[in-house]
Amino acid sequence: MSQALAAPSSQQIAGQLLQQPPTVQSINTNYDVLALFSDDIALANLPVVDDGRPVGIINRNTFMSQLARPFHREIFGRRACTAFMNAAPLTVDYHLPLTELSYQVLSAGEAVLSDGFLITRDGEYAGLGQGIQLVQALADQQAEKHRQMMESIHYASVIQQSFLQSSRREMAAALTDYSMIWQPRDIVGGDYYYFVRRPHGFFVAVIDCTGHGVPGAFMTLIMASALKQVLTSHDLTNPAELLGAINRQVKESLGQLAEHEQDDEDFELRSDDGMDCAFCWFDTDARTLTYAGAKTPLFLLRPEDEEIGSIDGNKKGVGYVGTPLDYTWDNQTIALPAGSRVYITTDGIIDQIGGAKRIAFGKKRFKAALLSRRDAPMAEQQRELLARFADWQNEHSRRDDVSLFAVHLP
Repeated sequence: MSQALAAPSSQQIAGQLLQQPPTVQSINTNYDVLALFSDDIALANLPVVDDGRPVGIINRNTFMSQLARPFHREIFGRRACTAFMNAAPLTVDYHLPLTELSYQVLSAGEAVLSDGFLITRDGEYAGLGQGIQLVQALADQQAEKHRQMMESIHYASVIQQSFLQSSRREMAAALTDYSMIWQPRDIVGGDYYYFVRRPHGFFVAVIDCTGHGVPGAFMTLIMASALKQVLTSHDLTNPAELLGAINRQVKESLGQLAEHEQDDEDFELRSDDGMDCAFCWFDTDARTLTYAGAKTPLFLLRPEDEEIGSIDGNKKGVGYVGTPLDYTWDNQTIALPAGSRVYITTDGIIDQIGGAKRIAFGKKRFKAALLSRRDAPMAEQQRELLARFADWQNEHSRRDDVSLFAVHLP
């Protein structure tokens, strides 16, 4: 009868799989082995041990099929049990890590999955391990690692969203008709937004950092820190200047300088991360919007407009190796009469693949969805957009994070 002596799962070693089935010695006959297998139909493998040293493993199926052949029971019954024994089984130490054991099992071949493997302590026989137990233990190990990882990511999401709380409060206090969609592709994401009000206006930034998921979330923390630091010493009313300051800070802090900008021989090892974004300052007295964009356009709908217009920013992202340290973005100032609507979106909506032809949602569909509810409150308008976006995406996987800031200016 087998009796499991399982080690604590936290040890993650071969001894965790230890079983102690009955054993036989080399001097035992095949009739002795047959009796043990007959008494215990659950006994799959029988270790052969001489003087505390493992000699081999007798596999039930192999053994029974051999004895079932004509005259084999009469010929081999009284012979030593080593006749049908695997004399070269995989033998591992009790303290061998499960991951290393899995590599050895793969190298040893398929026989280990059926015969099992011998476990020793200081060379002495300790017990038997089964292949199916190893597979289950590895699956449990991976499941536990996945659980811990997901717990960490969920908590990281809490941290990431806490960075957005002040912006959400400021929006609610400063704006009456607006919408802010923020949907990471994964639990955490690479999109970020920032909003702050002032007595004579408000500043808003919508940011799309390199990557999504955990790498993207790390970049949002870097960019949020850089933005916060820059805002202490630069004017909110000059978005282009803010972009330039953040560009310098990110490139220098991450070492993402172009080859001619630095002397480090490890240039090829440098990361190349940054952000695409739109920075805007709205002056409530002058009713003007000053916009600076890094590969992120601004969409506008004035009351008299029949179509939604767009304004493109500069074609350089912020912080990347290919963006010069002294690169200067351009401010564009637009007059906005009462009733104008402003939209800033990351490329997660526009670039999403979908539809029967598996093509991008695109700016045309984006504008059409907004125009279909042009006079509706912003929240309703955004629900219509998201409904069309979801229909377009359908069974296709989400490609990127989705963020959209929209405001109806009184």
